[in-house]
Amino acid sequence: MLGGVGRRDPDVAGPVARCLPSMRDCSSLCQSVVYFVRSGVMPCGVVIAMYVDVQNLGCGMKERVLFVDEALLVAEKPAGLLSVPGRLEENKDCLVTRLQADHADALTVHRLDQVTSGLMLYARGKAMQVALSRQFEQRQVSKRYEALVQGLMEGETGEIDLPLICDWPNRPKQMVSFELGKPSLTRWRVLARDVAAQTTRVELEPVTGRSHQLRLHLASIGHPIVGDVMYDAQPAMRVCLHARRLGFVHPLTGVALEFVSDCPF
Repeated sequence: MLGGVGRRDPDVAGPVARCLPSMRDCSSLCQSVVYFVRSGVMPCGVVIAMYVDVQNLGCGMKERVLFVDEALLVAEKPAGLLSVPGRLEENKDCLVTRLQADHADALTVHRLDQVTSGLMLYARGKAMQVALSRQFEQRQVSKRYEALVQGLMEGETGEIDLPLICDWPNRPKQMVSFELGKPSLTRWRVLARDVAAQTTRVELEPVTGRSHQLRLHLASIGHPIVGDVMYDAQPAMRVCLHARRLGFVHPLTGVALEFVSDCPF
């Protein structure tokens, strides 16, 4: 973690153990249980219909606060935890609610999909929410994700420029629509290839911020993210997408801050 303002939380723990190709601790196991139960698909392909109380899973859904001061918080969201509360009672547990237990003025600035892990920025108070939200709207926030995708991607860098729109009959899925979709642009860079596993590790830059943009863009070019069964990937222990780097300008001091999170897979 890099930064120049505020303080680090004293209870920051080490990064969670890597869960692919094997699970090494109970946190990976719990996240995997939550993912497969909520997706309705088990690794063996058996469809299940059951409910797990994720609040009582204990160890597997622990957030980490990396930075906090009077204006903002930066936290790591584990895969399987919602960013904001859902409508159903069993979906009330989420990152912003947990943060508000210690920081009552914490407010949402952006979101990550439930299956995605990594860095999230929260404002403290309405004025800071407006200021930080403006940076996102004006594309002044630097975001980099790391993903593991199926197949061996050709080339070293590239762009995916496909317009996206909600697939309403199948929501929350999104779809490509050249007639009705909103412009959506993703830049990618290959980090490594695993010939034996037939996977590619990539860094992703979402120039726009559409729902499921990274997931659908990669699936649309024939390289779905490992574990992303919603977009036709083979089942895995988790969806291998992590918000790894986040950079922005502190709304009070004007200091440029950048945070980096170790990829857990």
